[in-house]
Amino acid sequence: MDQPFPRVPAPAVRRGRSSRRLRVLFAAAEVFPLVKTGGLGDVAYYLPLALREQGVDARIIMPAYGSVLATAGRRRRTLARLDLPGHRAPARLLTERMDGGVPIYLVDVPGCFDRDGNPYLAPDGHEWPDNARRYAAFCRAVAALAAGIPGVAWRPDVLHANDWHTGLAPALLAGAGGRPGVLFAIHNLAFQGLYPHAELAALGLPAHWWSLDGLEFHGRMSFMKGGLVYADRIVTVSPRYAREILTPEFGCGLDGLLRHRRDVLSGIVNGVDYRVWDPRHDVHIAHAYCSDDPAGKRANRDLLRERVGLARTPAVCLFGHVSRLSGQKGTDLLLAALPALLARHRELQCVLVGSGEAALETALAGLARAWPGRVAVEIGYDETLAHQVIAGADAFVMPSRFEPCGLSQLYSLRYGTVPVVHATGGLRDTVVDATPAALGAGLATGFWFEQATVAALTGAMDRALALHGAGDGRWQALMRTGMAQDFGWENSARAYLDLYHTLPGGHGVRTASARA
Repeated sequence: MDQPFPRVPAPAVRRGRSSRRLRVLFAAAEVFPLVKTGGLGDVAYYLPLALREQGVDARIIMPAYGSVLATAGRRRRTLARLDLPGHRAPARLLTERMDGGVPIYLVDVPGCFDRDGNPYLAPDGHEWPDNARRYAAFCRAVAALAAGIPGVAWRPDVLHANDWHTGLAPALLAGAGGRPGVLFAIHNLAFQGLYPHAELAALGLPAHWWSLDGLEFHGRMSFMKGGLVYADRIVTVSPRYAREILTPEFGCGLDGLLRHRRDVLSGIVNGVDYRVWDPRHDVHIAHAYCSDDPAGKRANRDLLRERVGLARTPAVCLFGHVSRLSGQKGTDLLLAALPALLARHRELQCVLVGSGEAALETALAGLARAWPGRVAVEIGYDETLAHQVIAGADAFVMPSRFEPCGLSQLYSLRYGTVPVVHATGGLRDTVVDATPAALGAGLATGFWFEQATVAALTGAMDRALALHGAGDGRWQALMRTGMAQDFGWENSARAYLDLYHTLPGGHGVRTASARA
């Protein structure tokens, strides 16, 4: 039986004057192009930008990592100093504007964020041992700005918190008078910010949070639960993933809590900024093209094959894969499927780009050595190469065991690069399987496989290769249908705006003006 969880009392609605724009504070641990390890970084930049274009006064708050502070901030200034529990020196709240005009607040906590490595991992690849302290400090600063800092005029109507790094902020705001409405977004439920019980006291957090209906999770403290329990509404990044996480298979142990809060849980598919991801004007590719004039795609394919060392053979079908290399992303499934596919289909070539688990990196390098001229592997991530793979490949394979939303399949659709995906989460929401009926109706955009197995992935790639080689025009129709899909951020932004208006604090404000 699902355990009961308390319903958090809604704060008093703070209604702005009808002439004032809705104010949204978007809290995230990473923001493209300043810091990015995955899709969250893209969302944290493009969604606030799209919201501002809808007339929302959206602003971002993120940690002031050393790499961020090292960038030139022409208009950076100290907005406030914050005394945070457990920190001797005060934190600084810095402010500047990003490209596109989005205001951003940087939380500079001495000793917490100005260090080498990526946001969450030390240079040795292990999690920073003080991550609980680091992101608790960030959450305290987020909560302070959300509740109102003396001397700071701007105060949000809505706090949009993202993933476990911000999970304590909704908990810290719970019960506070006049707080904003709080939306908590799940980008990947598998990462939960789990820490020993002792951290609760070490961080100066309330003892009553250590309970089943608080932050306790199987003997550890969960930052993620702070958002799931105390936010007014919960959103995730696709409708199907919102349903999947209600089940034990995908709920990561939190499905009981999520079923209890299912009435405030919804899903909105992430978007694409087509100013950046569109083959008609992509600055990273040599030849522009569109569905009416696809010749440039073939030219980009030839350049890609030359760059990565693939053989220049005719009648090739080139599969691309750009991803974090991990079990979640199904890298092991692709590794297991490719040898038999390569042996059976002489026209098949594959380029794989990414980094991640050391064993998978080693195995991919071995695959490339075993199939010279047929398989190319680039360990690491390069933004330009990612664009070139998506523009130059014929098909893009995403065998993720679970995928909250996925972005690469959305990019691939616009580039006429047919996605082959595991039918899960946002992949299923955004790709229409090329069944005979869907092909006949002109609705198909890619290929599904239902089970996360080598056999199922192999079957989907076989189907794609067969259609590509048929030469009857159906592959070109599939490409054109995919290129016509519209997953622009403006669609996602409108859906989020509708969701904000259901929150306390998100009512009665006009969003018609796009001026800052």
